Amino acid sequence: MSALATADAVAGEGHRPLPSHLPAQASQARRPAGHRLVPRLLLAPAVSTLLLWMIVPLAMTLYFSSVRYNLMQPGEHAFVGLENFEYFVTDPGFGPAVANTLLLLGSVIAATVVLGIGLALLVHEPFPGRGIVRVLLISPFFVMPTVNALLWKHMMMNPIYGVLAQLWRFFGATPVDWLTEHPLFSVIVMISWQWLPFACLIFITSLQSLDREQLEAARMDGANALQRCWYLVLPHLARPVAVVVMIEMIFLMSVFAEIYTTTGGGPGHASTNVAFLIYTQALLSFDVGVASAGALFAVLLANVAAVFLIRLIGKNLDR
Repeated sequence: MSALATADAVAGEGHRPLPSHLPAQASQARRPAGHRLVPRLLLAPAVSTLLLWMIVPLAMTLYFSSVRYNLMQPGEHAFVGLENFEYFVTDPGFGPAVANTLLLLGSVIAATVVLGIGLALLVHEPFPGRGIVRVLLISPFFVMPTVNALLWKHMMMNPIYGVLAQLWRFFGATPVDWLTEHPLFSVIVMISWQWLPFACLIFITSLQSLDREQLEAARMDGANALQRCWYLVLPHLARPVAVVVMIEMIFLMSVFAEIYTTTGGGPGHASTNVAFLIYTQALLSFDVGVASAGALFAVLLANVAAVFLIRLIGKNLDR
């Protein structure tokens, strides 16, 4: 019997069933060539919108950055190579603009992260009226940048009838003209006030997933409030902090409305950032070529910052 079984097995080797994936491949090969047409047609509007919204403006910016194009002489499109970039970098306002941009980014991010964590910890524990307080904390984020700037300019920082001026007089001090004496600091305060609710909202949401059993166990082991915050709460907020820093840095690179509405970039270049310097080149000097070169520089600076932050976030996630 064993010999017959062996012979049957050998004879059957030539008639083994095909693997399970071969019929599927064969059926796919038999499909008509146009079976992928419908998905491509469905994706066409999104791809076309992306092309028109991003790639075409970027291509136009690249073109204008390489030609001499002034709005006062629209017919002249002489190729100048990297001359526009050289002119933008050697502009007297370039150095102060880059320094102000970096200082604004660092100050706003530091203020929103530190104060956001503090406010999130305060409203995390239940207390009467907590829902109303959370709504009030989040509401400034929905104020438009121009309205935010006008509010601080006229209601808070006006040296004659502003709230801060009245407070200074109440204590017998001379009111401060914030927008003239401390222009960049004033802009930092305005932007921090508007972005603080965003950071606070992210941290409040993250604290909802904090394991209370760990906090209770640490308290029973003798850890005080500061130790519980340092060893349990802050490590838990590492990822949200990285996300807040990345998102704020991307959006704060293009701050313009607050500066235009309040200080106008002055006095001198005291509150001018890269975005406002590009505006002055494009719409005050009418030099589209130099403004396009500045825009490409801003895109490069934003991408360098984004790559650095993505790597930083990746290191935090791997821990």
